[in-house]
Amino acid sequence: MEEKANAGVGTLTAGASPAFDGVAVGGLMCLMSMSSIQFGAALSSSAITTYGPAGASWLRLAFAAIILAVFVRPRIVSYTRAQWTSALVLGTTTALMTMSFFAAIERIPLGLAVAIDFLGPLSVATIGYGLGRRLIWPLLAGLGVLALAHNGDGWVGNLEGILFALGAGTGWAIYIVLTKKIGASFKGLEGLSMSLMVAALVATPFGFAGAVPALDGYGLIEMAGLAILVPLLPYTLELIALRRMPTAAFGILMSLEPAIAALAGFVILAQPMTLLQMAGTALVVAASAGATFSARQ
Repeated sequence: MEEKANAGVGTLTAGASPAFDGVAVGGLMCLMSMSSIQFGAALSSSAITTYGPAGASWLRLAFAAIILAVFVRPRIVSYTRAQWTSALVLGTTTALMTMSFFAAIERIPLGLAVAIDFLGPLSVATIGYGLGRRLIWPLLAGLGVLALAHNGDGWVGNLEGILFALGAGTGWAIYIVLTKKIGASFKGLEGLSMSLMVAALVATPFGFAGAVPALDGYGLIEMAGLAILVPLLPYTLELIALRRMPTAAFGILMSLEPAIAALAGFVILAQPMTLLQMAGTALVVAASAGATFSARQ
């Protein structure tokens, strides 16, 4: 009897372990993706000044699309109408989201831009978990986001920057849902490659004229490196992560984004955090840890 019980436990453990490992690996990829995005965004301040937010966005998307296409070699003529539709919608969303985010961080501090931008994945997480007891975690994260957006004396930023950040957040929410779908409909990284090519084309009318006249040899190398940091590396990691974990869990885990952005802003851009913003960071981290634990229940 005891042997049968042990065998049953062993079977359950064997079945649960691969699933848990998949979520754990997906979570690690999310952390790497967020670090790449936020430190890449902080390092982009000079590029945004030189080429403008649209120009810097276009250069990054173009370099990322070229690099990934060389390695992936997508079979463009073999895709179905549904696959093309997915790539077109995701690519357009990616372009608008990237340009909006760069326009936001040109006008308001990185931590505030990301705090507002985060409302997108927070909404995805809330909808994914419903309105039950797990709602406490996105609510707690929301309080942390509000604290990060306040410097102790008042709200930081201007209306244009806030609107651009809200636009980027809306695009981010759509991006999370679409990336899950496109990852399932394409092999490997072909879907990401196609969507990045579309994104580069969509961004061309907005960024080409402002970027090309200011581009030189150093700029080419700089933008190629930044394109790997954002968007190539994080988008690749997120696509793989979304294949290993639920969309809702992915959305709430991204609640660490404002904390990483605050760190990147402090280290790279010398944007200090107040005690209130540090408290907000702690709230967001606590909410993320609680949500991740709840997702396993």
